[in-house]
Amino acid sequence: MLKKYLSFVFLIAAAGLLFYVKNHQRGKTSPTTHTEPHVTIPSTITANNNNDLPFNRHSGHLIYTKHAKCRMECRHIDETEVQEILDNGTLNNNKIEESDKGKSYPLEGVTHDKQHVRIVFAPKQENLVVVTVIDLDKDWYCDCK
Repeated sequence: MLKKYLSFVFLIAAAGLLFYVKNHQRGKTSPTTHTEPHVTIPSTITANNNNDLPFNRHSGHLIYTKHAKCRMECRHIDETEVQEILDNGTLNNNKIEESDKGKSYPLEGVTHDKQHVRIVFAPKQENLVVVTVIDLDKDWYCDCK
């Protein structure tokens, strides 16, 4: 009799785990909340307003983390699209995060191939690190480890 219900118990446990993971993912927002404040950072930075911005969009070169490269491949986002968002994207103040490694800044926008993306950048010395790349409209399968 136990064998008869074992697969049902596993199915219920898997559904519960999936529900828990989906509801506790980092960056989860309410589906009815679409009024996140966005601030546009100008793509050209002059010496007198450089201190007012959280980071310099044109400092040094871009460094891609292993995670970002994997996410870019899974989500069909190339380096030209990353550069587009860096140049023209809108800073999402609600998603700025700070850790022991420093602050990370999410820029959002639409790429030339119409993907609505969020790309997270972190200043590192004179360079910018691309931390991760997110497609906001489509949930791509990705096996990044």
